[in-house]
Amino acid sequence: MLERIREGAQGPWAMVIIAIIVLSFVLAGVGSYLTSPPSNAAAKVNGEEISQSEVERAYQNQRQQMEAQFGEGISQLFADPSYLAQFRQQVLQRLINDVLMKQKAEDMGLRVSDEQVKEAIVSFPQFQVGGQFSNERYLAAIRQSGFQASDFRDYIRREMTRDQLSRSLGGSGFALPDAARKLAKLEQQTRDANVLNIDSASFNDEIDISEDDIQLYYDANLPDFDTEEKVGLAYVELKVSDLIDNINITNEQVEQYYQDNLLAFQTQETRRVSHILVEFGEDKDAAKAKIDALKQQIADGEAFATIATNESDDTFSAESGGDLGEIGDGVMGEVFENAAFSLESEGAVSDVIETEFGYHLIKVTEISPLQTQALDEVRDEIASNLQRDAALDEFYTLQSNMAELAFEISDSLEDVAGELGTTVKTTGLLSQSFAPSPFDRADILNIAFSPELVEERVNSEIIEVSDEHVMVIRVAEHEPQRTQTLEEVKSQITTILSNENAQQAAYNWAEQFVASYQSDKTAAQNLLVEKGLSWDNRLAVSRSSSELSPALTDALFALSNASPEDAVEIVELGSGRVAVIELLEVNEIENVSEETVTQFRQRLASSSTNAEMEAFVEALRANANVEIFQTATN
Repeated sequence: MLERIREGAQGPWAMVIIAIIVLSFVLAGVGSYLTSPPSNAAAKVNGEEISQSEVERAYQNQRQQMEAQFGEGISQLFADPSYLAQFRQQVLQRLINDVLMKQKAEDMGLRVSDEQVKEAIVSFPQFQVGGQFSNERYLAAIRQSGFQASDFRDYIRREMTRDQLSRSLGGSGFALPDAARKLAKLEQQTRDANVLNIDSASFNDEIDISEDDIQLYYDANLPDFDTEEKVGLAYVELKVSDLIDNINITNEQVEQYYQDNLLAFQTQETRRVSHILVEFGEDKDAAKAKIDALKQQIADGEAFATIATNESDDTFSAESGGDLGEIGDGVMGEVFENAAFSLESEGAVSDVIETEFGYHLIKVTEISPLQTQALDEVRDEIASNLQRDAALDEFYTLQSNMAELAFEISDSLEDVAGELGTTVKTTGLLSQSFAPSPFDRADILNIAFSPELVEERVNSEIIEVSDEHVMVIRVAEHEPQRTQTLEEVKSQITTILSNENAQQAAYNWAEQFVASYQSDKTAAQNLLVEKGLSWDNRLAVSRSSSELSPALTDALFALSNASPEDAVEIVELGSGRVAVIELLEVNEIENVSEETVTQFRQRLASSSTNAEMEAFVEALRANANVEIFQTATN
């Protein structure tokens, strides 16, 4: 049988069929290649790609900033898939806008030199130790953010180029002094008022709630009386922090680690250098002749710094005799650094070297040799690290055992707890909308309320709370969602209706009072006496005042003293209260200081600038070719 198949496959028709199949695969593959976007591109802006790694890096940086600003509470938002997707989309849109701004800046001829980039990097406080630039801190920081040195320099160049355009647009925002002065007067204006607070509880005796009222409310609001599904969980958790204290590290282990990782305790050699740059210009040979002549002048005894000041095309460093400051690995480029670090002593000058920027002569002015920390200086740090590493090893081993036991004995957590030397813990009943930490995360709640755990009552798989905290859960108690009966919620409905009707009665009374107050002051006073109420006089209330509720303050500053009808307003407040507020006097500010006017001009100008910037970016978007291939939602 197999022999006949083999013979048939070698026939002429079989070869034609195979050729057609192969050709179809080739064409399909080429077509897919031609029509599909690059796999690493999240978007393309006028042909320029924004990679997935850029989006992820921007997302992580933005998220870290928000978590640092708002604390752990923000993690609940990021546990919501819809919020996370929206947040990532906003990050991508911001990157698209940044690219558009950068492209426009380049079209306008805005440029940032290498020296400006270097100066910016060196000046970042995050890269300094004791007020001085630290190459080690610089490299560690950018790598932590997902950058290589060259990528970070390009990123800074793009940001600085875009910032040039932003600042030029920002300078166009302005505000006239008269407009700022008027706004300042309005902002600082105060008002005198009478306030009449009416507590709806005083109308409770007038309220009668019937059985029919309760039934009608119940029938009309049935969804409001649905209970949430609830589960009570049993769980076993494992934390690295719980394991560390039980691990002992010997001096021999510390000493061995120190010897094995000696490089980690050594500081990088750095050198302070100066240079003379001759750019190629239009005549590379002439540039070479010039640098050779300068080299000879130095050999003849002329001061390197003097020549750098007078002859170097690097005007920034030339101002300080060619000084570039301290450099380490990854700052100045491979060719430049190789030449600088090959010089054997302070004061030595290199041969002429060629880089993409031109010809250089390099002088070493100071050498900071490699230094090694003594064992006693780092003993405690090493012991702590070894203790943590050992705890992590044990953590991963126990985690594996934990997962295996939870799966094999799926109807109980006792064996899992026994393996870890701990106990099974329990939660109270919790719902999707309310759960204590760490169960308040959407991913954990989805597992807790999954049909598998609720209906089959099995153990969950390992749940990773964090890199160093895992748990296994099971449903110990379950309350399904249901609609509460009328009897269960009757008292609740009665309270709701009583409060609503009492507030409406208070509002009706306020309307009656206002009508009387505007037509018959005596009748209005009698109404106040009947209810035991009186006006509360408030003087010089400002817009930012906290002595009145925000609703009353807003109402007060919306009133006009043009007529008695325009000067009074009824306001519904929280907790079943109603208030009547009357405008008595508008207190204008006669003179506004020039300092205040300046502040308001800055505010108005800033607002104008922001509006112009938004309009400018929208115009760029309208005329751009923007393709979004995918918006990461992991």
